[in-house]
Amino acid sequence: MRPQLALRSLRDQIERIEGRGPRGRTVLPFGLGVVDSRLPGGGLALGALHEIAGGGNGAIDGAAAALFSAGVASRSRGKVLWCLTRADLFAPAIAQAGLIPDRVIYVEAGDDKTVLACMEEGLRHGGLGSVVGEVARLSMTASRRLQLAAEGTGAIGIALRRWRREVDASDFGQPTAAMTRWRVSVLPSTALPVPGVGRPRWLVELIRARAGDSADFELEACDDTGRLGLPAELVDRSVSADGWRRGASA
Repeated sequence: MRPQLALRSLRDQIERIEGRGPRGRTVLPFGLGVVDSRLPGGGLALGALHEIAGGGNGAIDGAAAALFSAGVASRSRGKVLWCLTRADLFAPAIAQAGLIPDRVIYVEAGDDKTVLACMEEGLRHGGLGSVVGEVARLSMTASRRLQLAAEGTGAIGIALRRWRREVDASDFGQPTAAMTRWRVSVLPSTALPVPGVGRPRWLVELIRARAGDSADFELEACDDTGRLGLPAELVDRSVSADGWRRGASA
């Protein structure tokens, strides 16, 4: 058996053991083959929890992670529940990533514990497309509860990791039940032939994908439909070209 077929067979066996039949799974594709090809099923799994964080401890990378989350949520169906501990989210920026204010229900909670409880209730509701929760710490137990709640309704759960203390950043990378784990960092924007600011770029790292591969991608930020873009100078490159998609270790 060829290596790729053997790997696919092994992934299918793991999915059956975990009770997730590959044929019954639905996904939310990014619409970029280079990204979707690294995800089981060809996209971001619906009915699952995903982790997203900024590449550094600063506010800029944290904002990029929030916009990445908004872009994913905007492409899901129905209302979006966004749970946070501080009302510091800039709604016009979120709208530029495709998530218009009329679709978002904000819940301001006092601490991580309350945010996680609100997330779980939202994921169990059944009438929401996505549930985003801003948390500093995420334990295996809490993530497992969120994953089970998402599986029951098909909603997307996003644990947006935000830290206000450097010590809390060390929690990111600990084992959780999330299907995927992403890290988003800001890169210099796309150069224009005339003076001005081009479309923002991100380094998007797929650090972990259950039954999938790790990789990183240099992409253009979400547009007003929530979709990422592939930089023009990279469109014609081979998929295996180094420098814009590289294997990454967790």
